[in-house]
Amino acid sequence: MNIEILSCAERQIKAIDVMQLYKDVGWWEERIEQDIEEILNNEQSVGAWKDDTLIGFARAVSDGNFRAYIEDVVIHSSYRKEGIGKLLVSKLLDELSHIDVISLFCEGHLVPFYKKTILNIANHNL
Repeated sequence: MNIEILSCAERQIKAIDVMQLYKDVGWWEERIEQDIEEILNNEQSVGAWKDDTLIGFARAVSDGNFRAYIEDVVIHSSYRKEGIGKLLVSKLLDELSHIDVISLFCEGHLVPFYKKTILNIANHNL
């Protein structure tokens, strides 16, 4: 499988594509394209691409210097369990490497995934 993980600076992420991912996982049906477009313009985000299709997305809310909060790590249901989430988080952490404190909140059942992912990334960077 040929998947590219790119920052929003490397490849534009369109609101309509993010909305499709949200719809696939049942997130935020009330969000509208214009609001998502504003989010994409004001935050750091990364995408996972298979050809021209966005199959994964992650973003961070940040003050740009001291604090960042990772949010909305989402993978299309057809591509889960293939390591794409780990690649997205790793790329996002690279993009945020100049930030002092990076936080992440998630549902309890996702804690093992993030714990394993962050530890693997940290061990890889040693």
